Amino acid sequence: VQLQAFGGGLVQPGGSLRLSCEASGSGFSISGMGWYRQASGKQRELVASISRGGSTNYADSVKGRFTISRDNAKNTMTLQMNSLKPEDTAVYYCNAKVVLTSYWGQGTLVTVSS
Repeated sequence: VQLQAFGGGLVQPGGSLRLSCEASGSGFSISGMGWYRQASGKQRELVASISRGGSTNYADSVKGRFTISRDNAKNTMTLQMNSLKPEDTAVYYCNAKVVLTSYWGQGTLVTVSS
């Protein structure tokens, strides 16, 4: 399974970005998916996760601002980020779980700055 993340960039505080993650390969069924982020000098943290059935979980810091979704048929996942703050600046990674194995995308940089 290979994951590729898209959509990072530079945005002003209060702006929006949409991240996408595409999983490729064959013969797999993804269970949980999620977005993580790692700011400079900090540990990687969970931003949001979504089960195959659509149940979602968000970090307290992004609740009400970020929305995670997925398309099981296309093996894709998105993260809509609104009302972005400078503290959201980080490299964002997508994650997918297949059976007991966790796969990671390459990361996409989100910079929130004026």
